[in-house]
Amino acid sequence: MHWKDLGMFNLMVKYTAWENGHDFFHISRVFEFTDNGVVNLFKPSNSVDLDRLMKLPTLFVEETSGQGNQIAKVGYIHRARINHDEIHFDFSFDEMVPVISNKRLEDIKSELDIESFEFTRTHWAVKNIDLFKALLINARPIRQSPKVFSLPQHEKVDPNLVSVMMPFGMTFDLVYESLKAASGNSGFLCKRADDIWEHSAVIQDIVSLIDGSTVVIADCTQRNPNVFYEIGIAHTLGREVILITQNKDDIPFDVTHLRYIHYLNNSEGLDKLSTQISAKLNSIAR
Repeated sequence: MHWKDLGMFNLMVKYTAWENGHDFFHISRVFEFTDNGVVNLFKPSNSVDLDRLMKLPTLFVEETSGQGNQIAKVGYIHRARINHDEIHFDFSFDEMVPVISNKRLEDIKSELDIESFEFTRTHWAVKNIDLFKALLINARPIRQSPKVFSLPQHEKVDPNLVSVMMPFGMTFDLVYESLKAASGNSGFLCKRADDIWEHSAVIQDIVSLIDGSTVVIADCTQRNPNVFYEIGIAHTLGREVILITQNKDDIPFDVTHLRYIHYLNNSEGLDKLSTQISAKLNSIAR
C-alpha cells in the first residue's frame, strides 16, 4: 500500500442488503462524492487502479431508503475486475468489527466525510478518512441506560482504583483499613462509598464508584443484601471482583463456584487478609 493510501476507505452504498459475497457497480457510479485529489490517486491515466482500491478497508452500507432496519458492515474487496461498463468484485466482512446501524452512522457522518444524500444513492466513494480510528472514537456501542441510576455512555475506568463493598458498621472499620493498606502496598487507591459524596442519591455514588474501578472487593459477611446487589452490578460491568467473607456460608449460592478469601476479624486474621489481597492485586496488575 502506498503511504498516501493510509487513512482512506471505500464507501459502498447500494439499495439492497450486502449478501452472497459478490456484487458489482456501474463504472459511472465509482468515485461519486470523492475528492478530486483522491480520484487522481486511484484513477491515473483515466484507468481505475483496482489493485490499489482492494487494499483499502471498505464500509458496506445499505441505502436508508431500503426496507427494514439498515445496517453497515466493515470488510474488504477481493478479486475486482472490469467487465464492460461494470466493476465486479468479491467481498468479505471483518467479523471482528461490530455491525453499525444506519441511524448511528448518520449521527457520525461528518466524522466519516459522508454527505446525507449518500445514504440514499447507490455509489462507490473513496474517503480520505481513517475508518477504524473514526469508528473507534465515534461508533463504540452505546450501552442501554438503567432506570434507577445512570451510567455514562462509554466507561472510564481508573486502572489504579479499587472499590470496597461491605456492610457499614464499626465492626468492619478495621477490615476496611486492612484492605486500604493492602491496596496501597500494591499501588492501588482504595475507596468505599462513604468516602465520596458526589450525588444526592447514595446508589448513584456506589454505582459510579464501581463503574470507575478496576477491582471491586466485596465482603459477603452477614449476607448483606446491598453488598449482593453491588456484586451483581460489578459482575455486569465486567469488573474484577474479589469476594471475601468471615463465614463461608455467607457466600451467595449463585457465586459459590467462584473463589473467595476467608478471613478472621482479629489482628492476625486481618494481617493475613491484607497479605492475600496484596498478592491478588499484584497478580491483576501484571
